[in-house]
Amino acid sequence: MFKLFTMFSVRDWILIVIAIIFIVGGVYLDLIVPEYFGTVTNMVIDGTGSSGEIWLNGLWMLLFSLGSMASAIVVAWIGAVVAASHAARVRRRIFGRVGEFSTAEMKKFSVASLITRSTNDVTQVQMFTVLAIQILVRAPIIAIWAIIKMLDVSAELSIVAAVAVVALVTLIAVLIVIVMPRFNKIQTLTDRLNQVSRENLTGLRVVRAYNASEYEQEKFECANTNLAKTNLVVNRAFGIFWPFMMLLLSGLSVAIYWVGSWMFTTGRETDPEFFGAMTEFSNYATQVIFAFMMLIMVLALLPRSLVSGKRIMEVLNTNPSVAANEDSTFCGNLKSNDITFENVSFRYPGAEESVLSSVNLKIPAGKTVAFIGGTGSGKSTLVNLLPRIYDATDGRITIGDVCVRDMALSDLNDVVGYIPQTATIFNGTIRSNVAFGETGEREDGSERLVREVSDEDVEIALRTAQAWEFVSKLEKGIDSEVSQSGKNLSGGQKQRLAIARVMVRRPKIYIFDDTFSALDYNTDRKLRTALKKETKGATVLIVAQRIGTIKDADIIYVLDKGQIVGSGTHDQLMKNNEVYKEIALSQLSKEELA
Repeated sequence: MFKLFTMFSVRDWILIVIAIIFIVGGVYLDLIVPEYFGTVTNMVIDGTGSSGEIWLNGLWMLLFSLGSMASAIVVAWIGAVVAASHAARVRRRIFGRVGEFSTAEMKKFSVASLITRSTNDVTQVQMFTVLAIQILVRAPIIAIWAIIKMLDVSAELSIVAAVAVVALVTLIAVLIVIVMPRFNKIQTLTDRLNQVSRENLTGLRVVRAYNASEYEQEKFECANTNLAKTNLVVNRAFGIFWPFMMLLLSGLSVAIYWVGSWMFTTGRETDPEFFGAMTEFSNYATQVIFAFMMLIMVLALLPRSLVSGKRIMEVLNTNPSVAANEDSTFCGNLKSNDITFENVSFRYPGAEESVLSSVNLKIPAGKTVAFIGGTGSGKSTLVNLLPRIYDATDGRITIGDVCVRDMALSDLNDVVGYIPQTATIFNGTIRSNVAFGETGEREDGSERLVREVSDEDVEIALRTAQAWEFVSKLEKGIDSEVSQSGKNLSGGQKQRLAIARVMVRRPKIYIFDDTFSALDYNTDRKLRTALKKETKGATVLIVAQRIGTIKDADIIYVLDKGQIVGSGTHDQLMKNNEVYKEIALSQLSKEELA
């Protein structure tokens, strides 16, 4: 976790130094008050002080206390500013790093865990930072300074305070041993609770459709109960600890006066001013105990903060498996759109067998190429290697004469337009979703166009994607609101918006990864007809399960068990490839295929 503190800015360090100066000043004011208190006590006992002198000393005590309070306010303000800005900086780095992750890293951490790490874990570190600035510096200073003054007042009474400190340290050690392992467990259980909640809310319609509400409730109760039980153990440990602390504090005051009275009655101490010194010593001892109590407040958060810091650093220290090539010399000028796969193999992380084995193929520029095969044959995996959703385990993939690994990811993404199996729609408007690839966002949240996308561009893209029919009927047209994840749209509507989004970009290569599965046959046919016109000159890759979707492709590749077992046109494959013929006859009759 302490590596996170290297992220403090120069401004933060300056503020921390200022806070330390105010802390030292506040401690000095706190520790000078007992001296005046002892003086007033001796004045009262001896009767040597006038009323005016007593009031004057009391006034100084009040002024010093007010000065200490002002110092504490300044330190608290600095702590809040530094902690908040540091937390914002850490969250920004986590978000940036997660944005670089490939699918492999997302699966490794899980979405629920990444949300917890960027919110709850950062909050734990922020709370610790606030207390560390206010207390972690102040407590040792006040404890050491007070102990020095205690020794100066009475060495014998210091033994009593030393016993109390040893008892206190023992209690702290026991507390840490009890709570430290459980704080790690709390964060893991929080991940689990977030995951269960997210799954339930995301799949609410499925849960209801299958009458699985009771089952989901049990899952939630199990995760919630486990988290509650672990929290109870920690809170009970602290609940038992605080009464012991107060008992120790009260017992110390009693012990000081008891030992002091014993010293006076036995003649070990005969100075009349000893009563004032004893009162002064008692105040210093209380300051020491309170300093340790403040340290405990920090230590109460330290174990959980250490766990949170470790989890945050796990994200920040994880290098994406699909790394961006920062030294790329590619400037976006390709000699051609030819795509070549040379001995390409791929194995998912942790898997025993390869999904693809020694795949070799060349896709000519400007052609429409389709991939078909049974479930698990590797067709989606194959096209996912081109935009580097994953990197090939072995082999080489080139566009023109440039290897995709030698291209910056931003350049590769400009060349390739990818529409995945599941459409992702963002909260906003129809316009913002269609123009998503050409827009950014200002700091105030308003849209910022990278390239001007006109209403005409949006309309053309929507017409090509066969989405204009339903968009034009909406009250606000392309400015109609879209809810989070497109909850107010059907599956087919979301899919068509996703297609329109890539059409606006006009990439050189289009990848439709089973994109037409949510569309009815009539819309599928109209869409493919429109795509031929709008993607003229571009290379189009289509992954599909339906024969009707790929019948008219220039080249069809048939995959089986991670290998290409046939290629050609529809008619050629019907004559020469049994795998393709079997798939085709399972969907359409011979008359329909003819």
